[in-house]
Amino acid sequence: MLKKIVTNELRTGMYIHALCGSWMANPFWRKSFLISSDDLCMRVRSSGVREIWIDTDKGRDVVIDNRSDTPSENSFVLEGMHANSFQFSNITPSSTTHEFDRAAQLIAKSKEAVTAMFSEARMGRFSSIEHADSLVDEIALSVIRNTQALISLSRLKQSDDYTYMHSVAVCAMMVALARQLGMAEEEVRLCGKAGLLHDLGKMAIDHDVLNKPGPLTDQEFMCIQTHPQSGYEMLLSINDIPPAVLDVCLHHHEKFNGHGYPSGLCGEEISIYARMGAVCDVYDAITSNRPYKLGWCPSESLRRMAEWAKDGHFDQAIFEAFVKCVGIYPIGTLLKLKSGRLAVVIDISKSLLRPMVNVFFSTKSMTYLQPYMLDLSLLADTEGIASCEDASAWKLTDINKYWGQDSKH
Repeated sequence: MLKKIVTNELRTGMYIHALCGSWMANPFWRKSFLISSDDLCMRVRSSGVREIWIDTDKGRDVVIDNRSDTPSENSFVLEGMHANSFQFSNITPSSTTHEFDRAAQLIAKSKEAVTAMFSEARMGRFSSIEHADSLVDEIALSVIRNTQALISLSRLKQSDDYTYMHSVAVCAMMVALARQLGMAEEEVRLCGKAGLLHDLGKMAIDHDVLNKPGPLTDQEFMCIQTHPQSGYEMLLSINDIPPAVLDVCLHHHEKFNGHGYPSGLCGEEISIYARMGAVCDVYDAITSNRPYKLGWCPSESLRRMAEWAKDGHFDQAIFEAFVKCVGIYPIGTLLKLKSGRLAVVIDISKSLLRPMVNVFFSTKSMTYLQPYMLDLSLLADTEGIASCEDASAWKLTDINKYWGQDSKH
């Protein structure tokens, strides 16, 4: 039975089902845990969390008032309901600018949570995915408020934390794609959970192979290809694991044309969830800096993926839905405008083909400009996109500062 209590009623031996309020506002990455010591009890009491859901089937009940033999008047019993559920329809949208700060905080805490969760898997102590629920919910909240912010910032991961932050990025993209495809709320959450855990099997691979800065040998590549099966086996040992989560973990490297691995599935033999996972996984992989190569710009990545989709790598319909999520010119894309100025995309405006940009460089004078914002959707007669550009071709070393948190828009 679930009961809601005030934090001062917490005692050693109680089992916390959920901490009320935002997961971002408390210092604990786990959604639920046993209060196993007085020290942990005091940490929760001093964390700023005011109310808590406890599970009396898994731990100690609230203190009974001897005069009435009833629970404290502050406690509230909940049966048959998720303690901190929310409805997507109640989420208020926010602008990309406003969501960047919240997304950056979420990414920082997500890294901590996923690192801890995956470390448990590496040490053979991964026994539950219950703790992933709060993380998936927070990522979903950010994506629903604004599709672009979290997905864009997640590309700025460092090569040494790629495996962990890749999981966060794929989770966010799976949520966005599921919503684009019109899936129901619980299915959206399921897709997010599948994205978060799809690469769990990489914890079974030797760290030196996983983060090798140069080309892999044939033997090392074969080792990498074992990670879907390894992750599947890790998750299979957990009770009540959703079949879709297992499926994405095992089959996110299958290709629509049957040339993927580990099973060589083809077309409709691959579940819609695994087809979604394949698109999200590849996009984040090729746009991210890796130990052995720099990531491609978002627009170039989509162009190449479109070619691969024609060759049967992806489900074409799912890829097209994905493009609608991230835009023809995703945030961070470097553009050359018809006026000869360089600009970076900072938001998707009313038109996928005419985004909001931050102008910062003149190719005519080869000088930096004081950055300023343009909404190309309002300038159809006077300004437009001439081409997508490679930053290295212009010897531009850090265009991220013109669209990320530090941009002046």
